[in-house]
Amino acid sequence: MDKKVAIVTGGATGIGAACVRALAAEGFRVGIHYRKSESKAEELRGEIPDGFLLQADLAALDQIDAMIGKIKESARSVDVLVNNAGQSINADIISMKVEQFDEQRSLARGAWYLTKRVLRQFMMRSSSGRIINISSVVGHTGNPGQIVYTMEKAALDAFTRSLSQEMTGRNILVNSVAPGFIETDMTGELPAEVKDRIMANIPLGRIGRPEEIAEVVSFLATKGSYINGAVIHVNGGLYGG
Repeated sequence: MDKKVAIVTGGATGIGAACVRALAAEGFRVGIHYRKSESKAEELRGEIPDGFLLQADLAALDQIDAMIGKIKESARSVDVLVNNAGQSINADIISMKVEQFDEQRSLARGAWYLTKRVLRQFMMRSSSGRIINISSVVGHTGNPGQIVYTMEKAALDAFTRSLSQEMTGRNILVNSVAPGFIETDMTGELPAEVKDRIMANIPLGRIGRPEEIAEVVSFLATKGSYINGAVIHVNGGLYGG
């Protein structure tokens, strides 16, 4: 019997890598997408059974098309898609350039287009699948200096709710996981005063680990059969989310 297949975008580092490991532990054959982190992706593939690599810039639709071709070469199906890839261009509204705005927002378009292609080529043909979008608490609370990032993450949650309704009757579940302050390279770059301000608002008194996000992703991928169109907050109580 063929293994079920999961694709994790931005799967070489941080939350994505934790999701790859968690899904592999559940028996999935995992496609590890990356844009630039080739060495980390190769290292991670060496840790898990049957993993395969997928390189693409998700801002470029032709590269997504090529990635779909590679998935078809490597797997007969896609059972789970985790839209995790992201970046944060930090600038206030006055200093942010239009080009930076477009670069940040292109990832939302990429997640939409990749999901569209995976649905058409795989999930809708098998009448089954799980789509899990990784958004963020800041899509609900806002965050100064990250207006476009917060717009992108809020859009992912709106995408989740609308797509779950479009998939009515198709046995395809669509959910979001909204992390709070998680120990990753992205949060590691934040200034100390910003970290202190965030920590003061976390009732658990600590930042989260990527594995704690991956636990929820794994649950949604394997169980959670009556969870659909939901945004699950994993943030230690940050801002009461």
